[in-house]
Amino acid sequence: MEYTTACPDWERRIVARESLIPCAPLFPVAAADAWEMIGGFRLVDVAGQPLVREASLPWSRNLVEVIFGAEDPETGRRLINEIFFMVSKKNSKSTVAAEIMLGALMLNWRQSAELLILSPTKEIADNSYKPIRDFIMADPELKEMLKVQDYFRLITHRETGATLKVVAADSDTVSGKKASFVFVDELHEFGKQAKASNMLLEATGGLASRPEGFVIYATTQSNEPPAGVFKQKLDYARKVRDGRVKDRKFLPVIYEFPQAMLDSRAYEDLSNAYVTNPNWGASVDIERITQLHSQAKEGGEQEFKEFLAKHLNVEIGLNLRSDRWAGADFWLSAEIVLTLDEMLARCEVAVVGGDGGGLDDLLGQAVVGRERETGRWLGWFHAWAHKIALERRKEIAPRLLDFQREGSLTIVERPGQDVIEFADNVCRVRDAGLLPEKQGVGVDAAGIGDIVDELAARGFDTQNDIVAISQGWRLNGAIKTAERKLAGGDLLVARSTLMPWCVGNARTVPQGNAIGITKQASGTGKIDPLMALFDAVSLMALNPTAASAKEITQGFVLL
Repeated sequence: MEYTTACPDWERRIVARESLIPCAPLFPVAAADAWEMIGGFRLVDVAGQPLVREASLPWSRNLVEVIFGAEDPETGRRLINEIFFMVSKKNSKSTVAAEIMLGALMLNWRQSAELLILSPTKEIADNSYKPIRDFIMADPELKEMLKVQDYFRLITHRETGATLKVVAADSDTVSGKKASFVFVDELHEFGKQAKASNMLLEATGGLASRPEGFVIYATTQSNEPPAGVFKQKLDYARKVRDGRVKDRKFLPVIYEFPQAMLDSRAYEDLSNAYVTNPNWGASVDIERITQLHSQAKEGGEQEFKEFLAKHLNVEIGLNLRSDRWAGADFWLSAEIVLTLDEMLARCEVAVVGGDGGGLDDLLGQAVVGRERETGRWLGWFHAWAHKIALERRKEIAPRLLDFQREGSLTIVERPGQDVIEFADNVCRVRDAGLLPEKQGVGVDAAGIGDIVDELAARGFDTQNDIVAISQGWRLNGAIKTAERKLAGGDLLVARSTLMPWCVGNARTVPQGNAIGITKQASGTGKIDPLMALFDAVSLMALNPTAASAKEITQGFVLL
């Protein structure tokens, strides 16, 4: 059967309010039967208590039909078995979850099948369970056919013995499940949990032996930069939607702004809010959203960004607090694609900064070089974390694993491995002939011991080559230099998700007539690679000259 779940023209479709589902139901009769039943559920919490078919807009019906119309009635195999659905808040996502999962329970043919709605918290679980219960209580036939147990949030089909359970997720609640149908609600919240990936793998494992099953990941955008399993699924869904990955069994339905509208900030105009709100004017009350929009703008930049994430599905790239470092405003616009080798090939001199390195901390490294001919500064970064940090800092473990997959962070098994690899990179700069004759490596004065010892073992002069960079108010000059260089386009930085996270974590504190950025002020968020940048900037501001003038092949183009 020829069909595709890719939707490469989604940007035109979403602005024109057309369907984001590129294929019609694969088995139209099955789709029609499902909608006939689901459309008859009664919405008791809506004025007038209409039926679903009377209150639903076309996008909602299309979603239901394509899901239930994907099962081959002859073989029982579902041709589309994984759906990623992202829509702004208040677009009836929980109601749609209730419709689909109750419909799956009624249409299921397998005896004693398990159906599961997985929510990150009890409150979110109730949001999905209550509409299911209300559908049943409002229909005498459903009441007769289904047993409702509110205490357990459990629905049992009296004839097939199939069960639909709504659970607030943890490892214990999903272990050993053999669910045929799984609905994961608010996936972005799972992205903040260290063990969410394994938990979801456990919850959806039953599909391997139940070809009729499906798993639906439903979510709004996160009010923080995407992380963990949420980021993984979102990235994959975008690739399938855009046609970069071919996966006909995966259906992405993503209500987000086209890049051009993000670049022009058209999302700030509420006349464009319909783009990510398919229920705009229906379940999404325009007057209320307009009021919240006004309040959020008055509440400050961070509050407004959270409004944009939740109500307009705008992805947050940096957490911009009121006490943020001024350079954060310019960081993303200064990013370029840059490897360390490319940087060394383009620069006439380079220095290295380092910071951190405790067992539950990051060791951050920054290499800052001065580009030939242009004189611009280029920055490249890496970080290391001990494996123990994943346990001690569970709240950031999903992000650390994301950075590891990206390649901007290395998780080391044993103490000392990070210092060795740090020194390896310093040697790469030295061997390229780019380190100054002295003061080429700058590190935090409080934690330089292991790095100094390792570099000394490799022939570095600990008196001349390595500098202990004073922190606190004494770092004010480097902080100001870095932000001015970023704002003026004179400091370009390697693109990653690691550094925007670190930059977003940085908080400034007044220290006399200066400002400081300290780990204490930044709380649990890590900033070590950013502090390493300031250490390197302190040295580059001295206008160093490379120790040797080694010829290096050029030819890399600025991206």
